[in-house]
Amino acid sequence: MKKDHCGVIGIYGHKDASQLAYLGLYALQHRGEESAGIISYDGKKVYQHKGMGLVGDVFDETSLKKLKGHSAVGHVRYSTTGSSTVKNVQPLLVNHKKGFIAVAHNGNLTNSVALRDELEDAGSILQTTMDSELIVHLLVKDHKNNYDEKITPIAARLKGAYSFVLMINDAIYAIRDPYGFRPLCIGTLNGAHIVASETCALDMVQATYVRDVEPGETIIIDKDGLRSLKGATAQKSHAFCIFENIYFARPDSNIFTKNVYLTRKRLGRALAKEHPALADIIMPIPDSGMYAALGYAEESHIPLEMAFVRNHYIGRTFIQPSQLIRDFKVKIKLNPIKDVLTGKRVVVIEDSIVRGTTSRGRVRALRQAGAKEIHMRISCPPLISPCFYGIDFPTKKELIASSHAIEDIRQFIG
Repeated sequence: MKKDHCGVIGIYGHKDASQLAYLGLYALQHRGEESAGIISYDGKKVYQHKGMGLVGDVFDETSLKKLKGHSAVGHVRYSTTGSSTVKNVQPLLVNHKKGFIAVAHNGNLTNSVALRDELEDAGSILQTTMDSELIVHLLVKDHKNNYDEKITPIAARLKGAYSFVLMINDAIYAIRDPYGFRPLCIGTLNGAHIVASETCALDMVQATYVRDVEPGETIIIDKDGLRSLKGATAQKSHAFCIFENIYFARPDSNIFTKNVYLTRKRLGRALAKEHPALADIIMPIPDSGMYAALGYAEESHIPLEMAFVRNHYIGRTFIQPSQLIRDFKVKIKLNPIKDVLTGKRVVVIEDSIVRGTTSRGRVRALRQAGAKEIHMRISCPPLISPCFYGIDFPTKKELIASSHAIEDIRQFIG
């Protein structure tokens, strides 16, 4: 089953829409480092540029100048199970009898296999392994002329986590799943409308945050402005992904209406109250453990030290496609400062333990640097169940806490 955790952005009503999308994708780069793409429209012609790599590698001044138009859709992606190829780079663009559809998607459909079988049995030829392609085929096969009429019932057929941004001819559609698993927000800039995965993308282009797209809601933006369609699928209880606040989202974003920086800091304070330690210093695992460490240090009144120095030219360890590469990057990503650690009792603040292999390597490095005692404190509760909604730990056997008690994990990581 294909899974993605990505960043999406859509702009309507700005003469430099693609440039805003480019800047917004820079702000969302942490959500996907494998590929990036932008599709724009000027009312007559569709333009696109996509490629493998970081936003700064994919786009240059020449490619951006070619992306003309007042509307644009952009996407950054990391794949969690193979298919890291140009063919699967989003946004996906399809031309058909009634115009074109461009799709950018963040999330994972849990009924994608059933939908794929249904479409193929009906004669559809699918070109990619992406969930995004499914919604295109569903839209094209529905022969209603008005997309406003068919978008909501089609969205109701989708199960799982999704935040879609679509450009359908001269309109932008933003769709969020009924449980609200993935974030999606709305902003304005000089009369233009912007939708994005995180508010940091709005900040990047100096847009004003308006509100979040509500769970189960479809937002339509066109020449007549912004309007909302609320389907019958919206759930009374929501299921916001906790990993957004713990790991994925940028600390300067507001996710599910809460600031990520302050949320992580509160987790650190709570951790210090529940699991205090006699120690000389508090140190974070940069960068994701930084803000919980601040909270822990403030609550415990133990000084905070940056005893790990991060190599910023290495990508995020967690989202590399293979364990072999993941193991290699752990070794070169962080370097301990021996003069800070030698003879010290150290509290190490980490955001989460998924497989345990990364933490094990870091504990070994701290011991080699001379730490007297190491007390691991994790701001996320034990991850004991798989995620079917787009986070990169799809099987239970990959989660160390699913088969090991806390004491066993302690022994494993050293």
